[in-house]
Amino acid sequence: MSSSEWQKSSYSASNNECVEVRARGEVVELRESDDPGTSLGVDLAAFASLLKSIKAGGFERLA
Repeated sequence: MSSSEWQKSSYSASNNECVEVRARGEVVELRESDDPGTSLGVDLAAFASLLKSIKAGGFERLA
């Protein structure tokens, strides 16, 4: 990621119920679009691990 602008998935609905991400240096920030004042920052390796787990279906049983 190379942008400091908040981005959301193209799969997200237009009703602001999504997770947004942005890169700020070596940190990736995540927030819920309906609560933009609160964000979580993780390093690039942790974010890559999260994406890998999501793509592998690692969180499906939690839904």
